[in-house]
Amino acid sequence: MSAQPEHVPAPPRAPAPAPGAPAELLAALRADRRAERWVPAFEAEWARALEESRRTFSLAGPYEVLGTWQARLASAPQVDAFLAAGRDETGFVGPEELLGRATRPA
Repeated sequence: MSAQPEHVPAPPRAPAPAPGAPAELLAALRADRRAERWVPAFEAEWARALEESRRTFSLAGPYEVLGTWQARLASAPQVDAFLAAGRDETGFVGPEELLGRATRPA
């Protein structure tokens, strides 16, 4: 006799975004100071995700794009504060470059 249940319930699903969420997100992106770069990038990703969902009958792609851009927009003030505090890390070496150095012969 096993102490493990035979049936494990599925984890709860993430709540689906409201039907107007993409339009609301696009409006918020257009109001942001980064709109010139962000709006075309969002629209391109959104179009690709919608096309993929038409082929696959899955809404995972559009939900992922929506969640990614919502998180990006929500974290923008913290990124701005980080950069304004003089903690710009553009001169630092990234891990991919370090890994590349480690695999090259000396």
